[in-house]
Amino acid sequence: MRRTLAMVVLAGLLAALAVTPADARVVRIEVEWTAPYAGGKVFGDAGAFERLDGTVHMEVDPDDPLNAVIVNLDRAPRNERGMVEFSAPFFIIKPVDTARGNGKLLYGINNRGNAIELPFQTFPSLPPGADPESGDGLIFRLGYAFVDAGWAGDVTTTATRLGANLPVAVQADGSPIVSRIRIEYPSDPTAAGAVTHTLPLKGNDRFVSYATADTDTAHSTLTVRDAVDGERRPVAADRWAFGACPSGEASLAPSTTDICLFDGFDPDKVYELIYPAKNPWVMGLGYAVTRDVASFLRYETADDAGNPNPLAASADVVGIRRAYGLGISSTGMYLRDWLYLGFNEDEAHRRVFDAVRIHIPGTHRLFANVEFADPNIYSRQDRTSDFTSQSYPPLTYAVTTDPVTGVRDGILKRPATDPLVFHVDTSNEFWQMKASLNVHDGHGDPVPIPDNVRLYLLASHPHGGAAGVGAMPADRGACEYVTNTYRSAAPAMRALLVALDAWADRGVEPPPSSYPDVRRGTLASVDEVARTFPAIPGVGFPTRVNGLDVLGFGPTFGPQGGRQTVLPPTRGGSYQVLVPTTDRDGHDIAGIHTVDIAVPVGTNTGWNLHAAGPRGRDLCSLTGSFFPFARTRAEREANGDPRLSLEERYRDHAGFVAAVRRAADESVDRRLLLPEDAEVLVRMAEESDVLR
Repeated sequence: MRRTLAMVVLAGLLAALAVTPADARVVRIEVEWTAPYAGGKVFGDAGAFERLDGTVHMEVDPDDPLNAVIVNLDRAPRNERGMVEFSAPFFIIKPVDTARGNGKLLYGINNRGNAIELPFQTFPSLPPGADPESGDGLIFRLGYAFVDAGWAGDVTTTATRLGANLPVAVQADGSPIVSRIRIEYPSDPTAAGAVTHTLPLKGNDRFVSYATADTDTAHSTLTVRDAVDGERRPVAADRWAFGACPSGEASLAPSTTDICLFDGFDPDKVYELIYPAKNPWVMGLGYAVTRDVASFLRYETADDAGNPNPLAASADVVGIRRAYGLGISSTGMYLRDWLYLGFNEDEAHRRVFDAVRIHIPGTHRLFANVEFADPNIYSRQDRTSDFTSQSYPPLTYAVTTDPVTGVRDGILKRPATDPLVFHVDTSNEFWQMKASLNVHDGHGDPVPIPDNVRLYLLASHPHGGAAGVGAMPADRGACEYVTNTYRSAAPAMRALLVALDAWADRGVEPPPSSYPDVRRGTLASVDEVARTFPAIPGVGFPTRVNGLDVLGFGPTFGPQGGRQTVLPPTRGGSYQVLVPTTDRDGHDIAGIHTVDIAVPVGTNTGWNLHAAGPRGRDLCSLTGSFFPFARTRAEREANGDPRLSLEERYRDHAGFVAAVRRAADESVDRRLLLPEDAEVLVRMAEESDVLR
C-alpha cells in the first residue's frame, strides 16, 4: 500500500512540474480585508494568525474535457476568450509568518453557506475567553492554514454566509431556459398550531428561489397530503397564488418568487408544488470553485494578474505541500459527488486534495450538477425522500456492479488523482441516508472497501451534536422521545484528522475501518434489530427506514446529474437497506464506541420518532433518542427495565469516573482520541453529577 501511495504521489509531482502558471484557473484573487485572527492570539509554535477576506475571480474552458461534465456549461455566457467566468467570496485563516505553519491546507467546504468546519474542530466547548470560532485552536496549534469559498449560486449571502456568483444558463438564442421543478413544504412543525400563509418558493429566505415563468396557477400543480406516504390531494388553483400574503388572501402582493396559500399551510401536512421555473444557475460550477481555489492555493505563487497567492512562501515558492478537503453532512455529500465527477483533478491534471474527510453523508451524493439544482435539500424518510440529494448509483467507493440497475461504476475510479478517504457516519445515517449500502450491494452481499478508503461508524450517535459525558439530554422538539443531540463527534473527529494527516503525509497506516458488516452479523433488517433491542418501558422501536428504490427522473438525468423531466420520479427496483445491530443496552455493536457510549448513563440511539399524530410512524428528522438508566436495581426492577442500573454498572461516582478513565485510555491507544481530549473527558466525568 505504501509503495502504491508513493508511486501515485510521484506521478502527481511529475505532472505538476510539467505545468506552467497559465494553466491556473484563478484569474484574479482580491484580498479586500485583513485582520488579526482571534484578537492576535498566539497558537503555540505557529504563532499569531490573520484572517483574509476577499473575492476570487475564475474562469473555465467549456471545451476542456474535464469541464464537460458540468451541466449547462455549454449554455453559459462566454467572454471574449471563449471562457465562462464566475466568482466567489472566500476567507483564509493563516499564520502571519507563513514559515511557522506546517505547510498544509484544510479546505472546509461550507454547508449552505455556513462555515461549520471551524467550530466543529473545537472540543469540548469554548474555553473561558476563547474566540467563538477558533475555540481551543487545535488546527491552528498544529499549524494549518484554513480556507473556505462560496460555491452555491442560490445562497443568500450575508456577512457570515458564503454564496457564489455563478452564471445563468440560457437557450442558444439567448431566451430563458424554462423547466418544471418540484418543491416540498414538509410538515416539520416548530410550533403547535402555527399556520403560515406565505413562503418563498424555496421554502425559506436563506436561499434565492427560482422564479416562476408563469404565474397562472392553473399551469402549476399544488398538492397536499397527511403524511410523506399519504395520498396527494390537489389544492384548487383558485385557492393559492404566486405572491406574498403575510396575513392571507386579502394581503396578496403578486410576485414570481413566493407562494401564497389562502387558507394557510398546516404544519401537520406535506405540500408539493410543481411549477415552471426559469433561469437556472450553472450550479455545477460550484464544484469547479472548490477545485480551482484549492489548486491555486496549493500550486501557484500568483494569479494571472500578478497578485500573490496569500499562502505562497515567496514570489517563487509555493507554501502548501499538502491539502485536505473537509465536508460535513450535505458537504460530505458534496465531496462524494465532487470525487465521482472527477473534480479532484485540476485542469493541469494534478491531484487537488491528498486526502478528504467525508463526515455523515451515508451513501447520498449532493447532485448540485443538475439543471435547477437545489443543493440545500436531501432525502430522509420523513421529508423529500424521493428528491435529490439522494443515494443514486454508484453508491460505493469501489467500482462494483450494482445488482439492482446492472450499472458498473464507483466513486473512486481515477487512481492517479483519487485521494485518501476517511468516511465517517453516525448511526443516524443508517436509518436516514442508507449508509449500509457503503458496504453491501442492496441484495445483502458485501462489497469491497478500496485500500485508500477507511469507513468509520460513530456508534449510537445522532447526525450531529454538542459535547458531554454524563450530560443532560436535549428537549424532544417535534419528536416522541428525549433527544441525544448533546452527543459529540468532535473528540473522535479531531483524532481522525491527526490520523488522516499521518497517513497522507508520512504513510502511517490509520486506524482500521470500524463499520458494520453483514458478514459479522452487525448489519440486519429493521425487523431483525427490533427483536433484539431491549424492552425499555414506554419505548417503541421504528418500523421503517428511509428506503431506496431506483428513481427515474427521465432520460436526461443520470449518475452525473442532468435535467429532471419526470416529476415526481418513477420508482423501479428496491434496495435492501440495513441498520446496525445492537447489544443488550440498545447500543450499536459495531463502530467506534466513543467514551460516552462505552461508559453510558443511558441508551443512545441514532433514531427518534415523530410525536403522535399523522407523522407518528415516521422517523423524526436527524435526531437520536436517549433513554436514561435507572439509578438503582430496585428502581429498574420496579419499572420493568431489563437494563442494568447505574449503581450496578459503576457502584458509585468514583467507579463511573474510573470507567471513563479506562475507556479514554483505550481510545487513545487506538488513536481514536487525542490525549488532551481524554483529559477533558475525565475532568467532565469528575464534574458530573452521575451517582453523586
